[in-house]
Amino acid sequence: MMKFHYTNLETCRTATGLVVVIDVIRAFTSAAFAFAGGVEKIYPVGMLEEALEFKQKNPGTLACGEVGGIPPEGFDFGNSPMHILKMNLKGRVLVQRTSAGTQGIVRSTNAGQIIAASFVVAKATVRYVQELAPETITFVVTGQTYNGGEEDLACAEYIEELLRGNSPDPAPFLERVKSSEDAKMFYDSDFPQLPEADVAHFISLDKFDFAMPIMREDGRLVMHCVRT
Repeated sequence: MMKFHYTNLETCRTATGLVVVIDVIRAFTSAAFAFAGGVEKIYPVGMLEEALEFKQKNPGTLACGEVGGIPPEGFDFGNSPMHILKMNLKGRVLVQRTSAGTQGIVRSTNAGQIIAASFVVAKATVRYVQELAPETITFVVTGQTYNGGEEDLACAEYIEELLRGNSPDPAPFLERVKSSEDAKMFYDSDFPQLPEADVAHFISLDKFDFAMPIMREDGRLVMHCVRT
C-alpha cells in the first residue's frame, strides 16, 4: 500500500522517492494550459536572473511567470491561464519562474522523481503515478510557505483519495480553491494581472489528459507533457 507524506517549500529538500509538487494558483495550472496550447517543454527555475539568462542564451525561448504575482521586466508573459489561452505557443519552449511552484521543483533536491500537478491534470497525474507504482509519495504543498496554500492542500488530498482507490466528491475540494486566501486577490479589481476569470480555470477539474513529469536533461530540470 502506498504511503503518503506532506511537505512544503521549507522542508521539501528532505523528500525522497516520488515527489508531487502542487501549485494550483497558478504555476502548474498555467503550465498545463501552455502545454495544451502546443508548448514543447518548460524549464522551471528558481531565480529571476536565471530565467532571463536562460532566455538570452537560448534564442526563441519565452520567459514566463511572476515575482510577487506580477511578470517582471524581461518576461514575455505572466502566470495567467486566461492570458495564455490568447497566445500562440505552438512549438515554443518556455522558461518558467514563479514564487511557489517552480521553487518546489528546484528545492526538491533529493527527489527520485518529480511531477508537477494541479486540479486540471488531477486524474492524469493519478494514472501516471499508478504506472510508476511507488511505495511512498510526498506532496509538496507550495503555497503553505506564504501563509496560504489551502488550494494546494485540497489538490493533494484529492489526489491522495484517488490513489487510495476512493471516489471522492470533488465539489468540496474545488470549493476550497475558490474560498482560499490565494484566490481573494482575483476578486479584487485593483489587481488587473490577476483576472477573476482565472478562478474558473483553476477549478477546471481534469480539463487535460496529460501529466507533467520533470526530468533532468543536460544538467537542467525540464517539464514535459506526457499523455496518460
